[in-house]
Amino acid sequence: MSPPLPRVCIGLLGSTLDKGHQLKRWSQWRPTVALGQHADLAFDRIELLHPPGDVALAQTVARDLAAVSPHTVVALHALALADPWDFEQTYEALYEWAEGYGFDPGAARYDVHITTGTHVAQICLFLLCEARVMPATLLQTAPPRRGELAHGSWRRIDLDLSRYDRIAQRHAARAADGLAFLKAGIATESPAYNALIAEIEQVAAVTRAPLLLTGPTGAGKTHLARRIFELKRQRNLVAGAFVEVNCATLRGDTAMSTLFGHTRGAFTGAASARAGLLRRAHEGVVFLDEIGELGADEQAMLLRAVEEKRFLPVGADAEVESDFQLIAGTNRDLYAEVAAGRFREDLLARIDLWHWHLPGLRDRLADLAPNLDFELRAFARREGRTVSFSREARAAFLAFGRGPEALWRGNFRDLNAAVTRMATLAPGGRIDLATVTAELARLRRSWGASGPATTEGEALLVQVLGDDGVAQLDRFDRVQLADVLQVCRHSPSLSAAGRALFAVSLAQRTSVNDADRLRKYLARFGLQWQALPWNRAPVAG
Repeated sequence: MSPPLPRVCIGLLGSTLDKGHQLKRWSQWRPTVALGQHADLAFDRIELLHPPGDVALAQTVARDLAAVSPHTVVALHALALADPWDFEQTYEALYEWAEGYGFDPGAARYDVHITTGTHVAQICLFLLCEARVMPATLLQTAPPRRGELAHGSWRRIDLDLSRYDRIAQRHAARAADGLAFLKAGIATESPAYNALIAEIEQVAAVTRAPLLLTGPTGAGKTHLARRIFELKRQRNLVAGAFVEVNCATLRGDTAMSTLFGHTRGAFTGAASARAGLLRRAHEGVVFLDEIGELGADEQAMLLRAVEEKRFLPVGADAEVESDFQLIAGTNRDLYAEVAAGRFREDLLARIDLWHWHLPGLRDRLADLAPNLDFELRAFARREGRTVSFSREARAAFLAFGRGPEALWRGNFRDLNAAVTRMATLAPGGRIDLATVTAELARLRRSWGASGPATTEGEALLVQVLGDDGVAQLDRFDRVQLADVLQVCRHSPSLSAAGRALFAVSLAQRTSVNDADRLRKYLARFGLQWQALPWNRAPVAG
C-alpha cells in the first residue's frame, strides 16, 4: 500500500485575526495557528503569504505553528499589494505567485485556506482554484462555538464534489429559464436563433454596456428589448424604468428636448422644465429604436451621455447625470450610414460592442408553427376568448407560410395581423379552412400577385425546360408547373415538397403518398426530382 501523499496548505496571513493579544494570544482563536492545532487536520507544509510590512507577525505565527505542530514546515512568502482591496491587482499578484509555485498534484495534495485575508483576496483564491490554476481544495476554518475546542472547526470545500455540481446545475437551470423568458415561452426550433438568444441571455445578465439589435422591420427588436429589461429586473440588475422611443418620430427642435430635457423658457413654448427620456431611464434601460434616424446634433450628445453618463439639457448651464443602459435598434446598415456621412463613426464604435442581427420570418420558417401558437395565445389574453385551428386549416396555413409564395415582408407583424384577422372572423371560435383560404388571398394581395414569386417561377421554367420547352407548354400548365418548381426549389426533399404542395388534400385524407404524386406530376413533363438543376450532385474537380 502506497504511503499517503504529503499535504500542503496555502494561506494568507490574517493581519488582524492572526495577531491576537501578545500575552493572551494562546487563549484567542487565530485561524492560521489553528491549522496546526487540529488533531484530524495534519499538514506537512504551510505556505504562508504575507504583506512585506508584516514580516514580524508572520515570523511569530510561524514559531507558534512550530510549537503546536513540530512536524509542519512553514514557509513565508512576501506578497506585495499596494491596495489589497483592488480586485485586478490582487488577482494578478496571486496568479503570478501560483504560476511560479510549481504545483505537482501527483506528488502532493493541496488545500487553500480562504478564512484570512480581505474578501477580495478570498474571492481571487476561489477563482484560481475553480480555474485549476491552483489545483487545490478550499479549506474554511471557523472560530469555536460554545462547547467547542479553542481552535474551532474546519471544513473542506471540494469544487469537484457532486453537490457543487448540483449548484452548477441550478445556474444552468436559471440560464435556461432566462432563455425561455427572452423567447416569451416560444419553443423555437431554429438552432441559429436559439444560439443567438442564449448569447443575449448570457451577456445581458452581466453587463450594462450598450446593446445593438439590428434586423428588418417586424423582426421583433422592440419586443426583445423589453424582455431583456424584464429579465434584468427579475435578477435585480436594474432599479429604474424601461424607457422606449422611436427615433424616427423625433424631428427638429423637439428631438433634443425629448431625449435630453430642457429648462423652462429654453425655447418658445417651453413653459415648464422637462427632464427628458434619458433622465427618466436613470438606473434603468432606454431603448432607442431606429437610432439611425437621429440627427447629427443628437448623435453627438448621445455619445457623451453613453460614455460619461452626463449631458446638457437644452437651455441649461449645468450638466445632469443619468446612469442608464442603452439598447439601440435599427433596420439600417449603420456602417453604410457611416460611409455616407449620416451616422457618427465614433458613436457606432461605442454602441457596437454587443451586436445581434435578428433574422426575419423568411429566415426562420422552422419557427413558424410555435410562433403561430404564440400569436393565438396572445390573442386569447388580449381579447379574453380562446380560438383554435381545425386540423386542415392549420396544415393549409403552415404549408402556405413555409412556401415560396409567402413573402412575409412585414415579418412577425404580418403573422400577428393574419392571426388577429382569422381569430376575429373564426366562426364559433374555430378557424376553418374557408377562413384560412380567405386570409391567404388577402396576404397575396397585400404582397402583390405579380411579385418575386412569379418572376422566380418563370426563371425556373426556363432553367429546367429551356425557352423551346416553355414555348410548347399550354398557359395552364406553364402557371401550374412554375408554382410546383418554386416549391421544389425551396424544399429539402421530394417528400417535403409533396407535403407542401398537397397539404390541403393530405389534411382531408388519412393516407396519401405525396412524394409519389409529385414524382408522377414531374414525369408528365419529362422531369425527375434528382435531375432538377439544384438537386444534382456537384461534379468533383
